[in-house]
Amino acid sequence: MQHVLLLSIDGMHSLDLANLVKYQPESALSKLSLHAVTYSNAFTSFPSNSWPGLLSMVTGGSPNVTGVIFENSYDRSLSPPASDCTKIGTPVIFDSSIDKNHDAVDGGGGIDPNKLPRDPKNGCFPVFPHSFVRVNTIFEVIKKSGRRTAWSDKHPAYDLVNGPSGTGVDDLFTPEVRSFRGTKSIESYDDLKVAAILNEIDGKDHTGTQQVGIPAIYGMNFQSISVAQKTSGGGYVDASGHPSPLLEDAFTHTDQSIGRIMARLRDRGLLDSTVVIVTAKHGDSPMDPAKLRHADLELIPKTVAAIHEGLLACIEQDGSVALLWLSDQDRTPDVVDALRKIQTEAGIQEIYSDESLKLLFNDPKSDPRVPDIIIQPTPGQIYVDTDSAFIAEHGGKADTDRNVPLLVFYRKFSRSQIKFPVQTSQIAPTILKALGLDPTSLDAVRIEKTPLLPGLNFEQMSRPAAP
Repeated sequence: MQHVLLLSIDGMHSLDLANLVKYQPESALSKLSLHAVTYSNAFTSFPSNSWPGLLSMVTGGSPNVTGVIFENSYDRSLSPPASDCTKIGTPVIFDSSIDKNHDAVDGGGGIDPNKLPRDPKNGCFPVFPHSFVRVNTIFEVIKKSGRRTAWSDKHPAYDLVNGPSGTGVDDLFTPEVRSFRGTKSIESYDDLKVAAILNEIDGKDHTGTQQVGIPAIYGMNFQSISVAQKTSGGGYVDASGHPSPLLEDAFTHTDQSIGRIMARLRDRGLLDSTVVIVTAKHGDSPMDPAKLRHADLELIPKTVAAIHEGLLACIEQDGSVALLWLSDQDRTPDVVDALRKIQTEAGIQEIYSDESLKLLFNDPKSDPRVPDIIIQPTPGQIYVDTDSAFIAEHGGKADTDRNVPLLVFYRKFSRSQIKFPVQTSQIAPTILKALGLDPTSLDAVRIEKTPLLPGLNFEQMSRPAAP
């Protein structure tokens, strides 16, 4: 196999793909499924946030080995931006706010180093997203083999896919999504990245101005569906996943975009040399509009402050999960006890701390990035501002956050479905195997023993096309 195209349809659920295949057999995704292995029980990372979700796909690892718990988090070993590193411990913000200008498509020229956390153990230098990642990426492995790499995503902060080397992606295109407003505008934003993919299929760079050869690994994320799921007036009309007209339009637009990509691959005679993987960094919840509830963002911080002022070093209440870092980790049991007293009022379904947290994550007393407490809210509750128009979000452990589509297309495959549970972290070693590379070249695969996706005929992929 010479090329792998990885497409992340952010927000999409496995159920969405199943409904599309059933009700729209002429859709591009339905046609893809005719020559694909579809994993109907595939799950993204927990937390189901964009950063750990993407890193799962491109490193083969969980947040435990990547070191990336959430897009915005806290690190007890780093220092605040633009500081002299005398203070240790800081929020780590890696969203559009680190752009030089988040209202500009190019982010105003990229990342502003003055907005980055600093590393007191490395000369107090700024910590760029790529150097925050603890393990290598498929882009680094594939580039080291002498092949070309490309990726497109939603913020300049997606420099993270470069991996610790900082140079994994030859052609990184990260137009700032925040510079686009409204659902229809987001479709235009996706079109910008689809145009980049079409240029790359033609053997050019993402701008279409230089002939550089088709990447061995390339791809993009789609934003339209996630935005339509979250926007007031959009979302789903019932718990069965039937979309509103606004969301239906986003599905149609995204599907047509994938149709354009597949048509270009066909026109260029690349279907026999390309594997296409369709998945998602995360889903969005709730799907059932009757379950929607906006959490009181003041309740948890006030509860912790009542134990001791300043005990809460950082809290990230975002989407459908809450992460708490404490200034005194020995007070964790006290905080948990206080949270249990407000469990119903605060809409808390599950509290992970101490041993229950360490079943899933590194010990927060030894890993400076791991929260002391993780809160999973009751199904349907999301952490958004009081005046927010958002009707869905992501980040938590609910199936609607984590059960994402996963489809591996190759023209010679017959249609099949695997219902055995798999993880999106299995995508990364599978990509390397498809390209004839060693999956254990990935640090995370060696550490976590990440298996390949089951049911794929790699010999069929490597067999030369019939004349």
